[in-house]
Amino acid sequence: METAIKVENLTMYYGKHLAVDHINFEVHAGEVFGFLGPNGAGKTTTQRMLIGVLPPSEGSAWVLDHDMAAEPIAAKEHVGVVPEVANPYVELSGWQNMMFAGELYGLGRHTRTQRAESLLRDFELWERRSDPARQYSKGMKQRLMLAMALLHQPQVLFLDEPTAGLDVESQRMIHGTVRELAAAGTAIFYITHNIEEANILCDRVAIISGGRLAAIDSPEALKATFASSQAVQVAFTDTVAPEQLAALAGAIRVEKQGDKLHIYTSSPAEVVEAIVELSRARDFGLVSVNTLGPSLEEVFVRLTSSAGEEA
Repeated sequence: METAIKVENLTMYYGKHLAVDHINFEVHAGEVFGFLGPNGAGKTTTQRMLIGVLPPSEGSAWVLDHDMAAEPIAAKEHVGVVPEVANPYVELSGWQNMMFAGELYGLGRHTRTQRAESLLRDFELWERRSDPARQYSKGMKQRLMLAMALLHQPQVLFLDEPTAGLDVESQRMIHGTVRELAAAGTAIFYITHNIEEANILCDRVAIISGGRLAAIDSPEALKATFASSQAVQVAFTDTVAPEQLAALAGAIRVEKQGDKLHIYTSSPAEVVEAIVELSRARDFGLVSVNTLGPSLEEVFVRLTSSAGEEA
């Protein structure tokens, strides 16, 4: 696969503080690459180095074979960026923001006019194109920022928490756009705190903690590495304490979650069989028994906890 972003030993010091610690990865064309981590993990700092806003302390980053340190302008011509905070020019109308973005990217009048109308219609902003951006809702501003970032048809798109705090309709619209862009070959670097969003949207996920990469793989592959995160979820008609299930064959730990009990295990079949036997022996009324695969959230918590302990 064609490499859209390549990072080698990328490092950033703020004074004596090591914010990003010699990280390495690649992002391919047509891939949605999720970048996850707790607050202060180094996510936004990494992106700022990748888009040429911050020069790295050590290491290198290439975007479409352009070294960001040596050829930043050549790289930026093919890059779109939507920052964490939607910041269009609020005194300008939506249309004026689009025209300004088109001029910055050197698009001819006809091209930027044609593309701007198409994008504003796609993002359901056309009817509000003449209104000052200050009158837009948060979701509308974020959609406008995405439209501006796509005006020059970038081959690489950086998105920093693009759906944070947005309504469901705006989230779905952005997700749909991301999927369409990736299918057309655009590489997407997607920073998010929303683990479920990464699970459903990303082809691969990198988890960063304390400036270090803890793991990179597909969501399903990451979940598969933690077989012990599988669980059997059971509900009884009677009140059953977690301690009463802790000794079941195959059980690793038991947690009460609402009216259900989660029994974590690497052998769900063994636990289900033990639950049925226990319910018969003690006359517990079974309401439901379900097996649950490992969650990406569990993987995230384990990896970031381990990285924090190592640091």
